[in-house]
Amino acid sequence: MTNLRGVVLEVADVAEAERFLKEAFGLDERVRVRESAADTSGFRGFTLSLTVGQPSTVTSLFESAIAAGATVVKPVTKSLWGYGGTLQAPDGTIWKVATSAKKDTGPATRDIDSVVLLLGCEDVAESKKFYVDNGLTVARSFGRKYVEFDGTGPVKLGLYSRKALAKDAGVPADGGGAHRIALTMDAGTHVDPDGFAWEPAA
Repeated sequence: MTNLRGVVLEVADVAEAERFLKEAFGLDERVRVRESAADTSGFRGFTLSLTVGQPSTVTSLFESAIAAGATVVKPVTKSLWGYGGTLQAPDGTIWKVATSAKKDTGPATRDIDSVVLLLGCEDVAESKKFYVDNGLTVARSFGRKYVEFDGTGPVKLGLYSRKALAKDAGVPADGGGAHRIALTMDAGTHVDPDGFAWEPAA
């Protein structure tokens, strides 16, 4: 089974991006960075989500991200599905921090249960077929709206319609140029129907 092993953010300032990731979220090699001057504008077509265990941990990570230089896109709030909010990092990446829990069960931690990469697709069914044909296994699928892939890697992968993903993130769906992200996978070098590039995991 093919797995998503991590992601590489392509940024203008590597040292600054690495500082942000460490100070904001304490992330390890699951999210790496490298230099890029590729043109990009507006929504880049993806979000990275941090799923955590309780509301106080959401708040802790959200506050540390703001202190590290992030801009609030959607403030942390309670909803039917849980508790969370959205931020934009100084390099332009959209981050969501959320939990399905509605109450704390202990002191706030910095523990991240999972990192989830959601790709915004023009045609979710077409992109789903591409990923399945290249070795990924579907865990959950809701027609042409949303797909979540199974995997044992450190980053989970899902597909969402581009407009719905932008709406969920709280940003306009318009955008163009480079995605400024690469997916490190177990197998092969590919480009998916929406222009997201795979590269072999080191």
